[in-house]
Amino acid sequence: MSQAFAGKVALITGSGHGIGRATALRLASLGATVGINDLKPEFVDKVVGEVGAAGGKAIGVTENVATREGMRRAVLGLGERVGRLDVLVNNAAWVRYQAIPDVAPETLDRMVEIGFKAVIWGIQAAAEAMHPERGGAIVNLASVAGIVSARNSIVYSGIKAGVMGITRAAAAELGARKIRVNAVAPGAVPTEGTERNRNAERDARRVARTPLGRLGTVDDIARVICFLAGDESGFLTGQTLAADGGFTIANLER
Repeated sequence: MSQAFAGKVALITGSGHGIGRATALRLASLGATVGINDLKPEFVDKVVGEVGAAGGKAIGVTENVATREGMRRAVLGLGERVGRLDVLVNNAAWVRYQAIPDVAPETLDRMVEIGFKAVIWGIQAAAEAMHPERGGAIVNLASVAGIVSARNSIVYSGIKAGVMGITRAAAAELGARKIRVNAVAPGAVPTEGTERNRNAERDARRVARTPLGRLGTVDDIARVICFLAGDESGFLTGQTLAADGGFTIANLER
């Protein structure tokens, strides 16, 4: 495999499992030193070990990135330890699907803190940590829920639509500093975090509406993230790529 990220340093928030873990493993396989972030030390240690076992380099970053202070410690701390920061992947999330009458203040607050505020705090810290001449790449995790919505997703859909807006605004502001900001909007991707909201009947309906005829995988999304973080997308900024097998652009009903 190529060493497209050789010598570069990347921090992936929420990389103790799921899409974040897959992204960390792939970036490490491409030569990056990866910062593994999660609130749970056992998750961090496990992924750091997996990266090392595969011959890569990883550093554990156990911080609560939902707070400005925690995000700054994660981003700036990694940059200080390794000497640089080239890539930030804002992947951390906490999700609950609730009907409008059931949305509780504590649910709304936590989802906004992790899914929306943390993206802004991450961009803010990365802009400070990235070299003013080399620049860098920031990739935010949006969702097709920010493009097309379903029942019980008022908070999640609003946050992910907001992430797309954050991406555009940050790209416009940081372009002069050679910092590119893009987003990926995954479709349905089975992970540990989405398991509670999935069932076989719902998955079958989703597959039937997807032109490529399957659900996504964490590796599908990791590859798109690495593309957006790498030099091959060097003239791409402010964009959201829907990695959804065509779900959002097709109506296959007859």
